Amino acid sequence: MAKVISAAPAGTVEEQSKMVVIKHTRVMKNPNGNDVTVLDYEETKDVDSAIADAEAQKARLEAEIVDIDAEIVEYQAIKDAE
Repeated sequence: MAKVISAAPAGTVEEQSKMVVIKHTRVMKNPNGNDVTVLDYEETKDVDSAIADAEAQKARLEAEIVDIDAEIVEYQAIKDAE
């Protein structure tokens, strides 16, 4: 799944924070076998929330990488023990 991120159109003067539009897309094959990009859904949120969400996702992924690195070490130890 990919994301297409863009600035949201300017709203009213009362809106204090900038907004972003996030389009969640994926690539599928059409009946002819060609790749086409399909929009799954679209969301609009303030840019500060989007940044916080992205930072939280980054932290989760970094933790997952640590776990995967530990798995690789275990697999390598088994391989080297042969």
